[in-house]
Amino acid sequence: MAGEPQADCLFCKIVAGDVPATVVRETDTVVAFRDINPQAPTHVLVIPKAHYPDAASLAAGAPALAADVLREAGEVAAAEGTVDAGYRIVFNTGSGAGQTVFHAHAHILGGRGLEWPPG
Repeated sequence: MAGEPQADCLFCKIVAGDVPATVVRETDTVVAFRDINPQAPTHVLVIPKAHYPDAASLAAGAPALAADVLREAGEVAAAEGTVDAGYRIVFNTGSGAGQTVFHAHAHILGGRGLEWPPG
């Protein structure tokens, strides 16, 4: 069920503290942690603590929580020092778009040139 922790979800396990992560920010509603396979000098994931399988279901089911994710993405970018040079917020939705963990999450990427269109 949307919003409920899923026993087989890696990110739900990180939220619960069952799987370690390098947490850089945490609020009552979101956790931000470093990606284990960084694609840029700054690569942080911001996830809602509640389980939603992708960005679309998060936005439809909990728009205030989606806003929390975006707000914290900006806070992460500021804390990482990427605001002036620019940064990217990416939501991959579906396996065809590269989503590998089906728990909504935003990638914060910065610290290097980010080409357009993305590959």
